[in-house]
Amino acid sequence: MKNNTRMIRINDEIKKELSQIIRSEVKDPRIGSLTSVVRVETTSDLKFCKAFISVLGNDEEKESVMKGIKNAGGFIRRLLAERINLRNTPELIFKLDESVEYSVRINKLINEISKGSTNK
Repeated sequence: MKNNTRMIRINDEIKKELSQIIRSEVKDPRIGSLTSVVRVETTSDLKFCKAFISVLGNDEEKESVMKGIKNAGGFIRRLLAERINLRNTPELIFKLDESVEYSVRINKLINEISKGSTNK
């Protein structure tokens, strides 16, 4: 996908609005406060939008939150259409993003290695 300034602006705007909608508008009890939109990738024809969602918690909580967000997908898309002035509102595809947890795990491993090397 070509990342021109228009697409960057659209992705940033969709990310901002999705975060706001998930945080304050969606009333599903499965969606907790530790849920955030990490990044958004919209196709150049604005037909589809992948939203990468980060959830802090165990695997059951992640699965529950993703089910809740996918069930509220139509509601979220309607609110997004009201807030963002685009000719076509893209179809939302929600993906679980585990990059934050991966980086925390790698950081922990690096800290353990560096503690082990300083003790010798």
